[in-house]
Amino acid sequence: MAAEILNSRQIKALKEHKYSAEGSSICEPFMQVYWRWLVEQIPKTWAPNTITLVGLIINVVSTLILIFYNYDGTKEAPGWVYLGCAIGLFVYQSLDAIDGKQARRTKSNSPLGELFDHGCDSLSTVFVMLGCCISLKLGKDPMVLLFEMCMSEFCFYMAHWQTYVTGILKFGMVDVTEGQFTVIFIYTLCAISPGFFDNTLPVFGIPLRMIAVLGSLGPSLFFMFKTSNLILKGGVGKNKSTVAGSSTIFPIVPIGLVMALQVIIATKTSIYTDQPCLYLVSFGFVSSKITNSLVVAHMTKSEMPLLDWSLLGPMMLFMNQYFNSKFPEYFLLWIVCIYSVQNWIMYSLRVCQEICDHLNIYCFDIVSAPKTERKNSDSRKIR
Repeated sequence: MAAEILNSRQIKALKEHKYSAEGSSICEPFMQVYWRWLVEQIPKTWAPNTITLVGLIINVVSTLILIFYNYDGTKEAPGWVYLGCAIGLFVYQSLDAIDGKQARRTKSNSPLGELFDHGCDSLSTVFVMLGCCISLKLGKDPMVLLFEMCMSEFCFYMAHWQTYVTGILKFGMVDVTEGQFTVIFIYTLCAISPGFFDNTLPVFGIPLRMIAVLGSLGPSLFFMFKTSNLILKGGVGKNKSTVAGSSTIFPIVPIGLVMALQVIIATKTSIYTDQPCLYLVSFGFVSSKITNSLVVAHMTKSEMPLLDWSLLGPMMLFMNQYFNSKFPEYFLLWIVCIYSVQNWIMYSLRVCQEICDHLNIYCFDIVSAPKTERKNSDSRKIR
């Protein structure tokens, strides 16, 4: 039997964890009216985590259909595919916004819900950004595509990094909701005219896709600057450390390794330009796994591991290129992708299972009454 991921001290801290967030974006007050109405339409027998998972699956599947039609980010997909992505993202946004309301409505709040929500968000961010980029046909500028993906993954990680330091998840005036509506708008334009972003800006002669990229650059850099200042000011722990009492700077190491490997391999070999979507999905799962580890560290007030087994996949690609191996890179990339996906899934399942066992709850069922005693660590409560 594999060793448990969470030890007794972490479980104790998890039981005492309280969700803390502050701030509101521009769109959120208006959307709250819709979200409050929507949650009332959901049966009380639906578990909040089920709502979250359904939204994630819809979003991921709609993006995978787009990738199927535009696997290198240079082609046009049928209009209905873009429309499907727009609808899929809106559905995900709606369900993601009401899972917490459903938990309060059904009195099923638990630390697992917060972890499950952020875990799904970390993966959704990868697919939302990738879908947006290939809709813009950024595959025609591979390094710009890579830059946008790295920027998105790093910004999401930084949001939880500063939460690990300050203990509070902080939202800005322009945040996730506004970003999602922007992507929905891009999908809608592409549904009407798939080649819309191939047009050039009059006088300047700049493709509209690059205008969209430049438009995303300002808010991203501002967010990174603001968040960096919060992190460098120090945390709520002893001697301005993190909530776990650890260094506020060391969390840069895991995500730094992912970003470095992602960029180095892409610039030293043709595998990225040949298979950009497969490459970015592979690294996206690694980035999501690292981020989820950070969320777990925050909620359990424990030190984050600097190295993670998910890095094994990128290291295989790096060593294959470094030693000029004859093993076909295309097949190796598929191996890495499969490994990264299963590593993400197995980690998520094990963490959820352990939390369910220790908190005596079910992950996807709020109707059945949990057993009064936890018989053993093998009891199956994810159902």
